[in-house]
Amino acid sequence: MSIANEILNYVFNFWIGLAIFFAILVSKSIYQVPQGYAYIVERFGKYNKTLNAGLNFIIPLIDRIADKRLLKEQAVNVDPQTAITADNITLSIDGVLYFKVIDPERATYGVDNYVFALSNLAQTTMRAEIGKLELDKTFEERDMLNTNIVASINKAAEPWGVTAMRYEIRDIDPPASVMSAMEQQMKAEREKRAKILESEGEKQAAINRAEGEKQAAIKAAEADKQEQELRAQGEAAAILAVAEAKAQAIRQIGEAANSPEGQKAVQLDLATKAIEAKQAIAKEGTVVLLDGAKSEAGATVAEAISIVAAMNKSDAFSA
Repeated sequence: MSIANEILNYVFNFWIGLAIFFAILVSKSIYQVPQGYAYIVERFGKYNKTLNAGLNFIIPLIDRIADKRLLKEQAVNVDPQTAITADNITLSIDGVLYFKVIDPERATYGVDNYVFALSNLAQTTMRAEIGKLELDKTFEERDMLNTNIVASINKAAEPWGVTAMRYEIRDIDPPASVMSAMEQQMKAEREKRAKILESEGEKQAAINRAEGEKQAAIKAAEADKQEQELRAQGEAAAILAVAEAKAQAIRQIGEAANSPEGQKAVQLDLATKAIEAKQAIAKEGTVVLLDGAKSEAGATVAEAISIVAAMNKSDAFSA
């Protein structure tokens, strides 16, 4: 009975052990790859396949996970380094390189340490690109520098299965003496621009003043012209009104003189004016020679009446 129990125990333990062994094998054959990663599988020490994100199976004891590659974009700091510009100025430059693994197989077998390789490649490429530019251009053309560095890195790193997404230069530090000279140059440039802007402002102000005076003179001339035109129109209207009034008066006088009573009034008026004329001549002259027979007032009136009678007989005064 004891021997049978021992045999049963051995059989039971065997199956238990075998079940555990198969459980371990199954656990070693199933891999769940996270998103953004790729697992490199080797079979007997040689590359076999790449496991992508999700549930994957391998053959235990034959296949093994040789490496795990991150497929997300990564960043690596490029340590500060010295570079010489085209005009022989020594600069200290550092930056940041952003890259991504696009081929996990080549990233595993094409280079020993692609992060280290990319960092050193970025340094040498940056020195080469800086050497093509003068100092002033290195500050002005950072975008061009970054683009050229990325293009050079991608060309050299193609066998490594990685690609440079972008490169950013962080600091460009020239020597202190160069910095001082650049500050003085910038100060002089700012002062120059300030003077130019000030002179341009004064010039524009003078132009505006001249233009304003010109417009004011034009307005004044136009106002004076309008005033003269209005004055002339007023004077013309006044002359016309006076002329019309005189014409109206003459017409009324003519109409009144056309009657017998009017004729008598005209004769009386002419006689009166003749008397007044003689009196005026007598006052202005110191000596007046008169006919003794006609020196009396009655004679003067008679003379005026005879003049009027002669006028009435003349064709020039006949109606």
